[in-house]
Amino acid sequence: MKFMRVLSKTVFFILLIIDTVIFSAIIYLDTTLSEEYKIKRGDMLDFDTAVPITAVYEGMKLSQSGKTNNIGEEFNVELKAFGIIPFSTVNVEVVDEMHVAVLGTPFGMKLYTDGVLVIDMTTVETENGSVNPAQSAGIKKGDYIVSVDGKKVFTNEELSSVVEASAGNRMKFEIKRNGETKIINFSAVISKETGTYKIGLWVRDSSAGIGTLTFYSPATGVVCGLGHGICDEDTEELLQLNSGELVSAEIIGVEKGGTGSPGQLKGRFTYNSIGAIDSNTENGVYSFLKGNINLSNLTEVALKQEVEDGEAQILCTVDGTTPKLYSCRIKKRSSSFLSPTQNIIVTVTDKELLELTGGIVQGMSGSPIIQNGKLIGSVTHVLIDDPASGYGIFAENMLSTASDMAYKSEIDKAS
Repeated sequence: MKFMRVLSKTVFFILLIIDTVIFSAIIYLDTTLSEEYKIKRGDMLDFDTAVPITAVYEGMKLSQSGKTNNIGEEFNVELKAFGIIPFSTVNVEVVDEMHVAVLGTPFGMKLYTDGVLVIDMTTVETENGSVNPAQSAGIKKGDYIVSVDGKKVFTNEELSSVVEASAGNRMKFEIKRNGETKIINFSAVISKETGTYKIGLWVRDSSAGIGTLTFYSPATGVVCGLGHGICDEDTEELLQLNSGELVSAEIIGVEKGGTGSPGQLKGRFTYNSIGAIDSNTENGVYSFLKGNINLSNLTEVALKQEVEDGEAQILCTVDGTTPKLYSCRIKKRSSSFLSPTQNIIVTVTDKELLELTGGIVQGMSGSPIIQNGKLIGSVTHVLIDDPASGYGIFAENMLSTASDMAYKSEIDKAS
């Protein structure tokens, strides 16, 4: 009897441990997998996870249902851990193979904001002491000043001219903050130092930079790059652009990166227009191609669940205008399927590239990542404490943005 009691307790604790492990695994899967997936016609919905997952449609395995035979089909499937434990339902869309022209070439960006961007505050020394009229009235760093007394302002000089012409009278400032329009009224003060009217702001009206083009999509007519949005260096907010242009560029030098000191590619614009910046999003800049690009052979875009931890290649340009492939390793982040941007960690392993750049440097953002002959993503950021490594975004996410932009453009034309 004593032996049976010991055996029962042992079995109970073993089952408890197994249940805990299974429960923890299911919770992990449920919090790391996406709610939406694309699969190619006739393919299965596979996951590169430690716990085996089976996709089930109406009681049978998705691979046996015949549901994936028609492009454009969209339906829900149930996911089961170990093939038996249901834990989530996801949306599946059947798509055709997606092909793009992979680029990896440098480009320049000329950017003009929607109004002028407030990047900092400064006190004004007056006869009556130090004041900051704009800050006291409620203007904040990161605001866009769109107009003053109904007059649009696009440059620093235009804002200064309007403020000086006010002669100290109360002005009406139209600003944009977090997508909302606000009206703020206040007066400028006379600076004791310059004798001119000041409002206590530092503003920026334009910017420029170098990046890398990721791909051109013939199906949408869209070319894209960076893999991350263009943000102001002071506010770190996504720039709200009034206009912008992508132009060709060439790399003329490299500042090698090191721990705590990100390097950069040094380039110059060659001014062959690629197109206007039609969209500045969190996962890159997008333009309907209007200029000319040297297109390579079309390459298939990998779906996010096809991306594997392991060896890959970065296509980038570190001299002139001709891209070259360099070896790297990639690892999917635990939140890779949930994030629209930072999906993978990229580590440069190529000795030549490490010698030239130290790893990933500014200007390489947008460099395509190739694995098993498919475009799987692009480089987006360098890790400051480990310049050999950085983040990357899934190519599927960038192509989805390009497709959405093209679809919206067609709707706008039709309306």
